[in-house]
Amino acid sequence: MSTINTMELTLSITPSASAEVHKFMTAEQVAPEVGGLRVSVQPGGCSGFKYSLLIEDKPAEDDTILNQGSFNVFVDPFSMQYLNGVVIDHVTSMQGSGFTFKNPSSTGGCGCGSSFSA
Repeated sequence: MSTINTMELTLSITPSASAEVHKFMTAEQVAPEVGGLRVSVQPGGCSGFKYSLLIEDKPAEDDTILNQGSFNVFVDPFSMQYLNGVVIDHVTSMQGSGFTFKNPSSTGGCGCGSSFSA
């Protein structure tokens, strides 16, 4: 597992999740030197907030850029406050596969696994 530390944010991405990010970046022909994975938190979802993952060609001007080693992670200022300590994983089960988020700051959640309250 790769853990990214900045003065404001600690974000961990498991090897399984990193492998999936690489697959998406390759499929979308995004160069890992400049593009990367946007991890954000948006209002909405069953519990008040929801996570969002997007592959992007380049960061926005106000993003914090976290070097993951083989790709970058982009985090906007609003999302920073909700992502400290989060572990992003990719799991496969009989119900399907997808990214999961383990957030130690979450005060609640719902069955979908991608919505939380803080």
